[in-house]
Amino acid sequence: MKWCRFQSGRTVAYGIIEDDRVTEVAGNPFEAYTRTATSSLLSQVKLLVPVIPPTFYAAGVNYREHVTEMAQRRGVKPEFPPQADVGYRANNALVAHDEPIVIPADATDQVQYEGELVAVIGRRCKRVSEAEALDYVFGYTIGNDVSERTWQRNDRTFWRGKNTDTFKPMGPWIVTGLDPDDLRVTIRLNGVEMFSYAVVDAIFGVRQFISRMSQYLTLHQGDVLWMGTDGATENMKDGDVVEIEVPGIGVLRNPVVRARA
Repeated sequence: MKWCRFQSGRTVAYGIIEDDRVTEVAGNPFEAYTRTATSSLLSQVKLLVPVIPPTFYAAGVNYREHVTEMAQRRGVKPEFPPQADVGYRANNALVAHDEPIVIPADATDQVQYEGELVAVIGRRCKRVSEAEALDYVFGYTIGNDVSERTWQRNDRTFWRGKNTDTFKPMGPWIVTGLDPDDLRVTIRLNGVEMFSYAVVDAIFGVRQFISRMSQYLTLHQGDVLWMGTDGATENMKDGDVVEIEVPGIGVLRNPVVRARA
């Protein structure tokens, strides 16, 4: 199934997408819901971030080529994590498909995309095995972990380098019933393919992350886990358009705007 959050007039609701239409539901996809009689053309509603997560998790340094490239740019030896390493992002940074990524006026030119698969947790998850882990995933969507590299290197935390408003596009919807190991992420800047990678090439996959996290943290329905990116990432500038595509899910597209001082 293909699930979205959308706005039509003053109504904000979850919906089920079938072909070119979205049917509003009463309730939410994680618990009980019923289809309503309200159906609209998808083109006539505003897509919102598909879920507002209780907790926003992010896999760190999870693809070898990306880790190596970032280390080379810093002039250091790449270090690969011995175990799945978890970080956090902030909900204030979330924006939906087609909404702008706004680069602050005082940011450097080192503002870069990171196209990622996003796993959405479907039910309470605690101390599960790797074999069980995918049973707790509701579905998958797409994220762009926009990063201001100078702030990322120099600030004590990622508070602005990763979490500035609009730096976390996510969407356009959630698709259920997928195997993450079958998926591929392609990143395009202004229509030019910049990199494409197989999700299965991650150092640690969705199963490993969820199992390890659940030994220490209780995961709840609606939590999201961004799985990291691969390859070199390049600068985005005012007027650019970045697209992250995962066949089987869709395309997350966002224009880039630099704020004026």
